Amino acid sequence: MSIHPSLPAPTAPRRRGVLLAVILVAQLMVVLDATIVNVALPDMQRSLGFSTASLSWVVSAYALVFGGLLLLGARTGDLVGRRPTFVAGVALFTAASFAGGLAGSSGELLIARAAQGAGAAFAAPSALALLTTLFAEGSERMRAIGYYTAVSIGGSAVGLVLGGILTQWASWRWVMFVNVPIGIALVVAALVVLPRGVRTSGHFDLAGALTSTVGMASLVYGLVEAGTAGWADVTAVGPLVVGVVLLTAFVLIERTARSPITPLRLFRDRNRMIAYVSRLLLVAGMFGIFFFLTQFLQGVLGYSPLATGLAFLPLTACLFLSAQLSARIGSRLPARPVMVVGFGLSTLGLFWISHLSTGSGYVSVLGPIMLVGLGNGLAFVHLTSLALSGVEPRDAGAASGLVNATQQVGAALGLALLVTVFNATSGTATTASADAFVLGADRAFLVSAGLLLTTMLITGLLLRTERTTVTSYDEELLDLELAGEAAM
Repeated sequence: MSIHPSLPAPTAPRRRGVLLAVILVAQLMVVLDATIVNVALPDMQRSLGFSTASLSWVVSAYALVFGGLLLLGARTGDLVGRRPTFVAGVALFTAASFAGGLAGSSGELLIARAAQGAGAAFAAPSALALLTTLFAEGSERMRAIGYYTAVSIGGSAVGLVLGGILTQWASWRWVMFVNVPIGIALVVAALVVLPRGVRTSGHFDLAGALTSTVGMASLVYGLVEAGTAGWADVTAVGPLVVGVVLLTAFVLIERTARSPITPLRLFRDRNRMIAYVSRLLLVAGMFGIFFFLTQFLQGVLGYSPLATGLAFLPLTACLFLSAQLSARIGSRLPARPVMVVGFGLSTLGLFWISHLSTGSGYVSVLGPIMLVGLGNGLAFVHLTSLALSGVEPRDAGAASGLVNATQQVGAALGLALLVTVFNATSGTATTASADAFVLGADRAFLVSAGLLLTTMLITGLLLRTERTTVTSYDEELLDLELAGEAAM
């Protein structure tokens, strides 16, 4: 019997749940570490003597290295093998977390955070690539991506809750130490249950690796600096120019490279390109939810770190439920109307929350974040599926790296843009500081709503999708393959 080329390597049904659990836990660990430190920043500053200017680098150092190494980490999984790349990434992340928990100075903590970002850059693309190759395209993969989506977005809210619990009940050091037992368990589980897979033959693209790594890092750094120093400051403009020049050189190099870091054939598919652009804009628009609402809840409403984290749980719950709904109907309905509805709900939620005032209570926050959770869950499942649909197994790592890269750039772009809007608005306010903050945050949320509306229009007008059902031939063939493996 010939094997259908689009199907993944056969995996016994009973192992499938374990494999998915390993992938999801790894993704959760990587994602929540982007936000888990936020509520612990004041304690870190007091303990390690951070200056106000350098404190933001506890967050930025992770994002910078993560974003810079993503394309390299993704292609390494294709060439070296996804299991060893995944295990190495998780092991580095775990060791860096332990070192960060023991940090005795601000410099040591920043180095540990950068090393965490490096580990995440190799682990995250390999995790998504494993999901792509282990689950057949169609309803099976849609269900897996539904869980992956809920973890990817909901992990940010989980990070706020967990960070608040650990900081308030134990110490800021435990926002780092908590990764250690999880990471060790992941490494052991990955070595036991993940398939060895195959390596893709090819030469290592050194020029592409250098230009993509330095170019992405420069771009993310410039965007981070633009949010604090301003778009005209040399510390932002310089890295942005360097990033654009190097990434342009990277594209030119990839056109002729024998084994490119990022095969340009991935960009020939129209729907895939729209999925990348939409993901970037969606993440950019959504970043303000966590950044500004966290400050609103603590600074204006007077919430504790723990209460602030718990306040985001309805968003996480709605996101999880709608992601599962999207995955279930994903094989029965075309992607475009589902995504348009999702983007529309998120746009309404952001527009609603742009009317906060100093007199607003939590009820004024609850409705909007529930709408945002419902909308994001519906849209993100299809965004991820479209970005990976039709990708050849040899390119699964590179395609997964692009999904993560657009998310990192979107987060950095969103922070820079929304902080710029916030500063421009709140800086002109003549009222009390709380009123000035709320005015700036409202304008930032309004811009976020505009970005989501743009994403909805791009998807509704340009996306070409058909119903993504799995044919009976593919389902029957997959069942025969699984039965064959179970009998061995």
